[in-house]
Amino acid sequence: MSALRLILMRHAKSAWGNPSLSDHDRALNDRGRRSCDVIGKWLAQNEYTPDQVLCSSALRTKETWDGIAPHLPEAAVDYDRALYLAEPETLRAALDRATGRCVMVIAHNPGIAAFAARMAMAAPAHPRFENYPTGATAVLDFEVQDWGAVTPSSGTVVDFVVPRDLPGL
Repeated sequence: MSALRLILMRHAKSAWGNPSLSDHDRALNDRGRRSCDVIGKWLAQNEYTPDQVLCSSALRTKETWDGIAPHLPEAAVDYDRALYLAEPETLRAALDRATGRCVMVIAHNPGIAAFAARMAMAAPAHPRFENYPTGATAVLDFEVQDWGAVTPSSGTVVDFVVPRDLPGL
């Protein structure tokens, strides 16, 4: 592994069935929960194991982490309201404060997609990278020792997957 690794994930598929809930309080649907399981297995099989997780405080992002976490070693998790529907600049500010060597960010579109595109040296040859569907997960490596030293367009995309690419969904 390089000096620093960043895993960027958009929350899994959520339910829209209850109009009385605020957007922040929407839960995952059945497909979203299954997606978390397959993404968690994929992360573990590939040894993409975060030691710190920065997660939006929205219910669907928390449930996404809860569905992934059983497949991974324990990681410090920071739930942050500022990451709810965050723009790339907000995601970057949170990353600058990170202390882990392998940090996972679980957030929302369009911010997470824009942030992934901004941080990658080159986009992967995957047709879904640009629109970053629910559950999309990118793994980027940076050859620096401190998150504050990371510059835009400096991350090497090691992997990118969407849940439908994986067996078991």
